[in-house]
Amino acid sequence: MTKIGLIASLPEIDNKPDSVFVMHERSEKLIPFHTHTKGQLSYVEGGLAYITTQNKTYVVPARHYFWIPQGLIHELRVGVFATALRSLYFYSTNDDANEFYGKLGIYPASELLIQMINYTERWDELHIGIGDRNFDFLVALKNMLPDLNKRSLPIMLPKTEHELMQKIMNYLESHISEKLVIADVSEHFAMSERSLSRLFQSQLRISFLQYIKSLRMITAIEMIVKTQKPIADIAFEVGYASVASFSDTFYAFTSSRPSDLRRR
Repeated sequence: MTKIGLIASLPEIDNKPDSVFVMHERSEKLIPFHTHTKGQLSYVEGGLAYITTQNKTYVVPARHYFWIPQGLIHELRVGVFATALRSLYFYSTNDDANEFYGKLGIYPASELLIQMINYTERWDELHIGIGDRNFDFLVALKNMLPDLNKRSLPIMLPKTEHELMQKIMNYLESHISEKLVIADVSEHFAMSERSLSRLFQSQLRISFLQYIKSLRMITAIEMIVKTQKPIADIAFEVGYASVASFSDTFYAFTSSRPSDLRRR
């Protein structure tokens, strides 16, 4: 049977609201802005995936999973060739039972969850609904999600249409290997430190220091996955003088060591 692919499957996802729709796909592609009435659980096996909402871009590394709540408009980009995206689209009838199901989140995948998601590949491109002997397995999988991880990982960068803010963000990205402090950046853009700090909070809802940290970590994730550069070189290129400091910050950000991500 010929696979129809995720983009072609979008209309099919919501056809049976009480079912779980299963889709496993290995590809590099952009799935334009869309929404569905089901919650989406997706596991990223190798490479990277990017989720874009109205005002944020999330980065999902290999061996992490994400949950997208029903009704959230989003764009999905599978960013590295041969990334496998293993997705389950769940009925939303009981999503108010736990706040987990109402928020977009990125989480490290346990071996148990990976094995359970991989097991569902036998039902690829099928709806599994009430009365199907495999439905209880998927119900159990969904019900366990809120207890697997209590904290979503902050692997995201905010977006803005503000012209000055965009110039500042581009400047920070192009100088990421340097020591970036608010005094120097504000002076470069002829602003006071207080004005620059307020601009970050008003336009991005994030502090200057939080944005720099996120930018460094996400750039590092992309370099680890997309290049074969030594970890020490990557640490230096994203602004860290110490590999140990870089590794500790990376672990706090992703729940993985840089070397772990490369092995995946």
